[in-house]
Amino acid sequence: MSLRRDRNRKFVFAEMAFFNRWWIRQSPEIQAEVRNLVASGQLEFVNGGWCMHDEATSHYIDMIDQTTLGHQLIKNEFNITPRAGWQIDPFGHSAVQAYLLGAEVGFDSVHFARIDYQDRAKRKEDKSLEVIWRGSRTFGSSSQIFTNAFPIHYSPPHGFHFEVDDADFVPVQDDPLIFDFNVDIRVNDFINAAITQANVTRTNHIMWTMGGDFQYQYAESWFKEMDKLIHYVNKDGRVNALYSTPSIYVDAKHATNESWPLKTDDYFPYADDGHSYWTGFFTSRPALKRYIRMLSGYYLAARQLEFFTGRKSNGFNTFSLGDALGVTQHHDAVTGTAKQHTTDDYAKRLAIGASESEAVVSSALSCLVNSKSGPCSTTSLLFSQCQLLNISYCPPTEEEITEG
Repeated sequence: MSLRRDRNRKFVFAEMAFFNRWWIRQSPEIQAEVRNLVASGQLEFVNGGWCMHDEATSHYIDMIDQTTLGHQLIKNEFNITPRAGWQIDPFGHSAVQAYLLGAEVGFDSVHFARIDYQDRAKRKEDKSLEVIWRGSRTFGSSSQIFTNAFPIHYSPPHGFHFEVDDADFVPVQDDPLIFDFNVDIRVNDFINAAITQANVTRTNHIMWTMGGDFQYQYAESWFKEMDKLIHYVNKDGRVNALYSTPSIYVDAKHATNESWPLKTDDYFPYADDGHSYWTGFFTSRPALKRYIRMLSGYYLAARQLEFFTGRKSNGFNTFSLGDALGVTQHHDAVTGTAKQHTTDDYAKRLAIGASESEAVVSSALSCLVNSKSGPCSTTSLLFSQCQLLNISYCPPTEEEITEG
């Protein structure tokens, strides 16, 4: 693992549904190493929800549920809670995120990239990309959170992508025997980019997000180049570079005692250029949106019934539906912006989860009706549900009912 090769290296991870799929397949030895990385601060969980949820088309109950699912995993496995909100890619941002899914869940900061291009330009002029966001008029200052909108996007400055197959990958060549030795050039490029960002940022601390979509498939290609940059930039001395995390960054910001602008509204709608408003996703794939919302209500009822009868470690339970609903709150799922084969996968997982939860509901209802007191043992009265009422088709009503 790249992090083990140097204790100064750091990495952040956001979406626990995908982490969990990897985590449960690891040996106890690997899991112990990961726990050590988390405890040392080299690996930081940011956001920590099951996914990075959308903030416009998701219901607030679903946002809470998927965040809870991820935070429970982190607490159970690592005994920590995330500090930083990391909503870097959703298409605009709701004030509800600031207080209900920000300050109220224990975050001390939230970070994102997508804000209106005109808003970003004005904030760069005013050095107000970073603000105190007070999302609730009712709760006032108790609900506010430090908010960091990135100056460009959630990728590093141009020329500093280090994925092995990146077209603009320019390595730091520090071997003087090689003809393309470029340490001085790369250091100057780094410092110029840092100064450019510093000119639109308050205090002398700036953040570079080193990564992007589908990056770190070979992590060492990134860390090898960043190690060199940090070494030679610090040797130059004009700026100081270091590996960091959102928590370290925010602590440094607060230590300056800077006064921050106050924001009280939201970041909707989002446009990335003139006449380029990202508002179509409010209604894209309405059937998927309805299916998610319908199953969200069903999941709530199923969990309540499961509570009364007890969750079974073996057999059907509501986790499958909770997992599917958590993933579909993603900003490319419920929004309707995923490719068709991905959307098909979302719908399939929802259907499987609904089927398993239906078994939980039927069993729980039978247990509650048949059992006068004490634990449920036999279920003489069985319940069946009609899932296809939108086409007036219900197989249980067409079955022969036995006398008795």
